[in-house]
Amino acid sequence: MSIRTTPPFRADHVGSLLRPKSLLAARAEHEAGRLGAEQLRAEEDAAIRDVVALQQEIGLRAITDGELRRGSWHMDFIYEIGGVERSQDNLRSTFHNEQGTIEFTPTKPEVRAPLSLDHTIFGEDFGFLAQTVTQGTPKLTIPSPSMVHYRGGRAAIDSSVYPDMDSFWADLAAVYAEEIRRLAELGCRYLQIDDTSFAYLNDPEQRAAFDERGESGDDQHLTYIRTINAALKDRPDGMTIATHMCRGNFRSSWVAQGGYDFVAEPLFGGLEVDAFFVEYDDDRSGTFEPLRFVPKGKLVVLGLVTSKKPELESKDELKRRIEEAARFIDIDRLCLSPQCGFSSTKEGNSLTVDEQRAKLALVVETADEVWGTA
Repeated sequence: MSIRTTPPFRADHVGSLLRPKSLLAARAEHEAGRLGAEQLRAEEDAAIRDVVALQQEIGLRAITDGELRRGSWHMDFIYEIGGVERSQDNLRSTFHNEQGTIEFTPTKPEVRAPLSLDHTIFGEDFGFLAQTVTQGTPKLTIPSPSMVHYRGGRAAIDSSVYPDMDSFWADLAAVYAEEIRRLAELGCRYLQIDDTSFAYLNDPEQRAAFDERGESGDDQHLTYIRTINAALKDRPDGMTIATHMCRGNFRSSWVAQGGYDFVAEPLFGGLEVDAFFVEYDDDRSGTFEPLRFVPKGKLVVLGLVTSKKPELESKDELKRRIEEAARFIDIDRLCLSPQCGFSSTKEGNSLTVDEQRAKLALVVETADEVWGTA
C-alpha cells in the first residue's frame, strides 16, 4: 500500500483535545475579570506547546492546537463573521448518553447585517501553531458554513437584510472562500471543515424539526453541499481540505443517530473535498455500505476509536472493522482516527489526559500495523 506524504495521514485525528485544569482555571479567572487577555493568551500558548509536543511524541503527523483557545468548536469562529451577532435567546440541544440526557444551551447566533470578513479568523492562532510544530503538518479546524444556518434556520436571518435566501448562501460562501484564501497565504496546507449537519440529517427526527419550522429537512443537505462547493470553487493549490461529520459531541454525549444512507450519494459523490472523516465508533453510525459512493481519488478517515469513553479498543477489533470497510472502498483510500474530538467544548469528554493519549497512540500503532506507516 502507498505511503501517504500528504494529509490526511494513515493515523489522523479530528483536532480538539482535553483542556488542562490550569488552562480552565485561567479561563475562569479571565471571565471573572481577574486575569488579563495577555495573561490568558500566555497560558494558552504554554498549554498548546504541551499538546503539540504530545502529538509529536505519539507519532501523529497532523498536529493541531487542540482548539485550546476556544470555548466551543464552532461558536468562537461563527461570531467572528461580520453580520453575525449573539442573540439574547439561547439554543437548546438535548444530548444523550447511557445514563440519560443532558441539556446544552449555547448562545444563539443571528444574522443581523450582510455577512462579511474583515480579518482572518484564527489567523494568529494558526500562526502560533505553525511556529510551534517542529515535525508534522499543522492542521486547522473550522466549522462548516452549514453551522451558521443549521440551528437557527431562516428565523435567525434578518429578512430585511436577506429577503431571499439565495443572496445569504452566496454571501456565506464568499466569506468562507475569502477565509480559505487568507489561511493559504499564512501557509495553511491542511484545513478541516467540521460539519454536524450531514450526519444529523440522516436522523428522521432532525429532518422533521426542519419541516416543523417551515424548511425542508429532505433537501437541506443539498443546499449545504452547494454552498460549501461554492466556497471551495477557487480553492488554493496545495491545500488539502477535509470535512469531519459526527452526530454530536458534548461531555461524552450525542444528539443524532442513524447511518449515512440518507445523504450518502449526493454527499460523498458531490462534496468537493479531498477526504471525509466519518464517525463509526458504535451502532448509531450504521454500516459501511454508504462508503461505496466515495469516488476514486478521495479518502475516508474511519473514526473507529471513540473519544467518548475511556475504555481502550482492541487492535484486532479495529483491524477487523477496517477490513469490513474495505469491502466498499479500497483499503488504500482508508485512514484511521478517533470518531470525534476529545473536547468539542471546553468541558471535555469523560476521560483523562492519559486515557486520551492512549487512544491517540492506539490509532498510530494500529495504522502502522495495517498500512506499514502512520
